[in-house]
Amino acid sequence: MDQAPILTAENIGCRLDNGWIWRELDVNLAAGDRAVLTGPSGTGKSLLLRTLCGLDCPDEGRVHHRGHPVLDQDRPRFRARVMYVQQQPVLIPGTVQENLELPLRFDINAGRITGDGTAAALLSRLGKSVEFLGQRASVLSGGEGQIVGLVRALLLEPEVLLLDEPTAHLDAEATECVEKVVLEWVDAGDRAVLWTSHDQAQVQRVRRGPSIDLGSAS
Repeated sequence: MDQAPILTAENIGCRLDNGWIWRELDVNLAAGDRAVLTGPSGTGKSLLLRTLCGLDCPDEGRVHHRGHPVLDQDRPRFRARVMYVQQQPVLIPGTVQENLELPLRFDINAGRITGDGTAAALLSRLGKSVEFLGQRASVLSGGEGQIVGLVRALLLEPEVLLLDEPTAHLDAEATECVEKVVLEWVDAGDRAVLWTSHDQAQVQRVRRGPSIDLGSAS
């Protein structure tokens, strides 16, 4: 029997101000997929990512996790497995370490972070020393904030990452590091990523699997 895809959406649509942003949209993410999401600004790419992770509900259609519809009572557990990393992640006052530990305030994530050593190892691969853990979030650049958001999600060991322009504020060297870490993460287990980018060269580098173009989906 074939294994069910990790994440699917069937005929989903979302409206804004009485008009459809997109509709009749299908998404299918299986283990190993490195899918890409493209489209001009204003076509609802971030909204689609929020809908796929359960932060927003579609106005039509349904999202499924491993073959089962995601119901209201399932959303907390579902969002712990399908994680949306914003282009500008939410950071609280305090240190990088405190921001990495932020999800532990929620019972659903208790015990899921494996320790400082894992965080330090990930940060090292992304060009940051262990001292970075003690830096104040208030002094981080936009790119450093993106790194914190990505590491925070990876530490929680999700099944799917939904990345909203994850390298938009990074230089070429840091971008290469992020791509390498994410693609190796996908290949290391029963996982998938959906990556939003305006950079066509990056799209070609990271893609292996579905491609969704919202420029033709409205």
